Amino acid sequence: MVVCGSLRAWGRLAFSALAFLAAGPVAAQTSDIVDRSELKVCADPSNLPFSDEKKEGFENKIAELMGGELGLKVDYAWFPQIIGFVRNTLRAHLCDLVMGTVAGDEIMQTTNPYYFTTYVMFYRADKDLAVEGLQDARLTGLRLGVVAGTPPADLLVRHDLMSHTKPYALTVDTRAESPTHQMVQDVIDGTIDVGFLWGPIAGYFRKHDDLPLTLVPLKDEPGAARMEYHIAMGVRGSEPEWRRRINAAILKRQGDITAILRDYGVPLLNEQGELAGP
Repeated sequence: MVVCGSLRAWGRLAFSALAFLAAGPVAAQTSDIVDRSELKVCADPSNLPFSDEKKEGFENKIAELMGGELGLKVDYAWFPQIIGFVRNTLRAHLCDLVMGTVAGDEIMQTTNPYYFTTYVMFYRADKDLAVEGLQDARLTGLRLGVVAGTPPADLLVRHDLMSHTKPYALTVDTRAESPTHQMVQDVIDGTIDVGFLWGPIAGYFRKHDDLPLTLVPLKDEPGAARMEYHIAMGVRGSEPEWRRRINAAILKRQGDITAILRDYGVPLLNEQGELAGP
């Protein structure tokens, strides 16, 4: 997923924007006529919980769902979600669909959003920290961790908390290392007390590895970087009919998509920005 800073990380949430900023100019397209004999997905080969070559990520599962709805066999163009991801996949016409990106991203055309999520603060549930937000004075005495350059880092600066915050790398080839996994492990081991991470990643590790973690959604603050994001799929801007077909498939299978997200522990928000119930 291309996150902001995740945002889908990232980033795509998430984690998302950096991969697109270096994507380069869009090649001129004059037609929406593209081979649709298969659903060719652009994906990272080692980026759980989003995707991997074993097709064990939630974006892999959603891609299979979409392929079934569209009547197309799913195939992949694999490329690590580093700078140049979009340029080397979607824009190179090696694939036709990015499974997760921020809705409304200006670098590529996005579909209607299919989930709403946020960055989170997380800590060991058995440490009884009961920290509920960045305004909590107890954070000043705790060891923190954040992925450098992601939206939560902006909030930590605004709340004067960076002096005791450990930075983790933002843009890496996930085939070699996983800073986000390391952050979660550092919280479990007690190397740091509180981590700040893209919600789908923290939620996945909590559920998949059955970790004793408390997740606290981060709220948007006036004048600060956004914490909450609607996530959509991405297509080339020259293919409106393809986008329409994807939107129709999302609408028809939204219930199944949401079930997959919940199965992977993704924290889902309602339109009021509150955690949505089951």
